[in-house]
Amino acid sequence: MKILVINGPNMNLLGKREPQLYGNATYRDLIMKVEERARELDVMCMFFQSNHEGAIIDVIQKASDDGIDGIIINAAGYSHTSIAIMDCLKAVGIRAVEVHVTDPMQREDFRHIDYVGLACELTIAGHGIDGYVEALEFLCQ
Repeated sequence: MKILVINGPNMNLLGKREPQLYGNATYRDLIMKVEERARELDVMCMFFQSNHEGAIIDVIQKASDDGIDGIIINAAGYSHTSIAIMDCLKAVGIRAVEVHVTDPMQREDFRHIDYVGLACELTIAGHGIDGYVEALEFLCQ
């Protein structure tokens, strides 16, 4: 099984960015945690992070050609604005789970809109970087 983990804008700043909200774990910590669980599940994980909406769309489109079985996506701020990412996820037809490190419903009102989640089987929110492991386990069921 091949899983693509996609992270959107500013996720590369984990550990530096508002630690009171996002915690002290770094982006590298996130990758190591997912890779460790993936090894236990005998799953191959690939990781992609971009601050650019078009790059995220490009990698989702390419995923079907690359034989990706599932996508874990934290589109970050694009979750609340990107109909294009939502449409792309729907178009490729690959199983997807959305992850939010924090719980957007407990934050500003503009974060309560979640377009990307509409194209996903499940949204995991507010579980920190552990949410990525939960998403991986869900896709492996």
